[in-house]
Amino acid sequence: MKNHDVAATWKYHDGTKHSPWSIRNNLHVLDWVNRPLPFKIYPTIEPLPLPRDVPQTGVAALSAISESVPSSSTNSVPGLQDLARILYFSAGITKQREHPGGVIYFRAAACTGALYEIELYVVTGDLPGLYAGVYHFNPADVSLRLLRNGDFRGNLAQATAMEPAVARAPVTIVCTGTYWRNAWKYQARTYRHFGWDSGTLLANMLAVSAASGLAAEIVLGFVDAEVNHLLDLDERREVSLCLVPIGRTAESSLPSPKETPVLGLETIPLSQREVEYPAMFEMHNASSLESEDEVARWRGKQPFFPSFAQVGEAVRLQPLPRSEQPTDTIEQVILRRGSTRAFDQAASITLAQLSTILDCATQGLSADFLEPPGAQLNDLYLIVHSVQTLKAGSYFFHRERKTLELLKEGEFRAEAYHLGLDQELAADACVDIFFLADLKLILERYGNRGYRAVQSEAGAIGGRMYLSAYAQGLGATGLTFFDDDVTNFFSPHATGKSAIFLVAIGKPMKRKSQ
Repeated sequence: MKNHDVAATWKYHDGTKHSPWSIRNNLHVLDWVNRPLPFKIYPTIEPLPLPRDVPQTGVAALSAISESVPSSSTNSVPGLQDLARILYFSAGITKQREHPGGVIYFRAAACTGALYEIELYVVTGDLPGLYAGVYHFNPADVSLRLLRNGDFRGNLAQATAMEPAVARAPVTIVCTGTYWRNAWKYQARTYRHFGWDSGTLLANMLAVSAASGLAAEIVLGFVDAEVNHLLDLDERREVSLCLVPIGRTAESSLPSPKETPVLGLETIPLSQREVEYPAMFEMHNASSLESEDEVARWRGKQPFFPSFAQVGEAVRLQPLPRSEQPTDTIEQVILRRGSTRAFDQAASITLAQLSTILDCATQGLSADFLEPPGAQLNDLYLIVHSVQTLKAGSYFFHRERKTLELLKEGEFRAEAYHLGLDQELAADACVDIFFLADLKLILERYGNRGYRAVQSEAGAIGGRMYLSAYAQGLGATGLTFFDDDVTNFFSPHATGKSAIFLVAIGKPMKRKSQ
């Protein structure tokens, strides 16, 4: 089966690495006239407006991020207001900024280049205020558009080999990735960005679902072609990435799968012309699951995550006690979140703030590929510049022990600048958090699908870091990096690992008053 031929992942991963040589020799320039539309538009389908004046949950952001609703909870069925809240605070427009070429619409979750290539679809049974159907969510007008009328939850359950979270969910949200909208700027590296950008969105979605009292889980085990067909996707342009079942019912049976004729729905072209990057298609095809039996076998494999001996000097995390944590709600934090464009190098953060970010962000994600609960694919390495009472240097985060192990003491702002693709943000931040993973081990357990899993997990944990930082009045931004140089910097500890993601955290530079 294609998923087991992991040479495809290595070909893609190695072929999309950044190095000083690859950056200098990349002649790609942005064609602003051909910039893709930021929204998927169905011109012939009437919108179904979602309620906009939705009550806030009142749940503090840090609690929403780190505490999930047990999957065993039953009869937690979202109403239309709950669904509107989850969709808006996952992918809705929260800010806009005019520039010479037009208006940029910033959304609830961070996204590479503010290009927002992740689309959301809703597959639901009858909900209070909403009939059963397959819908597309349009953040431009905060509305749903009905693609298929009827209850197709049985189709999704079948595609996931009867994954219990999907089979018992009154509604499932499907995240898809639109190649060209991101590849316009980032070319073939876009397939990595699918994981990062869906992951930051998922961090919001899981937190807002938890705050709404609704169980939610990331599901990567499904037959790709069946889900793509249900959503009427043109697979050369857009593909399903993950499912998120929301809520639980006590129903013992699902509706039978329905016939799903090809719809061929009209959509507005994103650009006058699109450029295809075959490496992305090949990577997605190689990581696709082709039958329910393959899905069941893929999900049934138990991963093995090695533990690491602690050798160097260790510092125990000191997260803020609950009584001292900020009380801003998850909605308030999402609305003020952004991607910091400049850090104040003269500022510092406290060990309690960093500890709280690490502690909240690494509470176990609910995902079908993470067993036992609390497991994690990515390892976290840090370059600490200015964290009070913490020596400057490089560190490894022992998640189980909740300690930071000092690997090398020293001032490494110049090195961080280089590793972060020669960007000042990495040098000026108080701390840079690098995600590295043992891809060889992950691919042995999950096949090529493991590449989707490790990228998505990194994005989701990174998204939680964003929210945890902004909840405490700090700033954060995701950065790209020189792949092999990152591994070399943290070696010998990181020998054999691959760089996956980077989040910089610090104090935002205050804008000068006009």
